[in-house]
Amino acid sequence: MRLIQFTTESGQRAVGAVVDSNTIDQLKEVETVYQLAQRALESGTGLEALASSLLSDQRLDYQKIVDDGRLLAPIDHPEATQQMVAGTGLTHLGSADTRAAMHAQNSSGKVEEMTDTMKMFKMGVEGGKPASDKVGVQPEWFYKGDGDCVVAPEQAIPSPSFALDAGEEPEIAGIYINDKDGNPRRIGFAIGNELSDHVTERQNYLYLAHSKLRHCSFGPELLLGELPAHIEGTSRIVRNGEVIWEKSFLSGEDNMSHTIKNLEDHHFKYNAFCRSGHVQVHFFGTATLSFGDGIKPQEGDRFEIESATFGRALRNPLTVVERKIPKVKAL
Repeated sequence: MRLIQFTTESGQRAVGAVVDSNTIDQLKEVETVYQLAQRALESGTGLEALASSLLSDQRLDYQKIVDDGRLLAPIDHPEATQQMVAGTGLTHLGSADTRAAMHAQNSSGKVEEMTDTMKMFKMGVEGGKPASDKVGVQPEWFYKGDGDCVVAPEQAIPSPSFALDAGEEPEIAGIYINDKDGNPRRIGFAIGNELSDHVTERQNYLYLAHSKLRHCSFGPELLLGELPAHIEGTSRIVRNGEVIWEKSFLSGEDNMSHTIKNLEDHHFKYNAFCRSGHVQVHFFGTATLSFGDGIKPQEGDRFEIESATFGRALRNPLTVVERKIPKVKAL
């Protein structure tokens, strides 16, 4: 089952189950996926079973919701500061080559000649898929922001005026909610665009943390249940109605150097990410970037990331917003 969040024509929030590319069945008694998840936790009911039990006879036109600009991100928290967006890198087979090319780094197989990037990738290949009862090697990790950094599908992703680049990163995101005891519970998965500033990162890999503090988008559809082991998708950039770049990408554990469980283990081992009622959105990484092919996105370009696994494509235009650095004054 795949779910979306949207607003009705009267302005009320709503949750819908995707029937097909043209049709949505609205759920009754809940207005948000957060409410649905909380209700599942309280009742001890599986999320998909609960959603199925709440299906109404109200069938809606999916395309009209899109055309009217009424799509929302498929998960949010009533308090934006209680939703964390983070992610992991160097998790996909081939991702090290992309990163090494970005930094013009040596990909030598000799450990003593390897860069930190290649060493970390090698660690993941060798220890990122441990036995199910073990915890493997930890991945690269980054913080992206709270709920305020999330942009709804079809809406413009803002890039601050001080940014040196605004490049797409087609990734899968895991969506989680913590129960009343702080235990993380996975809600599902969504396709996402983990926008980053690759020019800033290329200056020095220690600038990675800066490069990730940007807006992002994911959805529009939230996939419930397990993630398929093999996922195929396409990422493209459209400029003035013309596709200027397009490339296929692979994801899922068959194409990764880490298991999803291992990435989850290393995120939720920190108490700060296990606060009761908080939502976590965690990007799992990619190996496909237009930046690696010399593409520089411009204001007005539209990013399109799609995979049949996740239904409708995630589409967002790029906009540049003026950001003046505030002056700090002593109290």
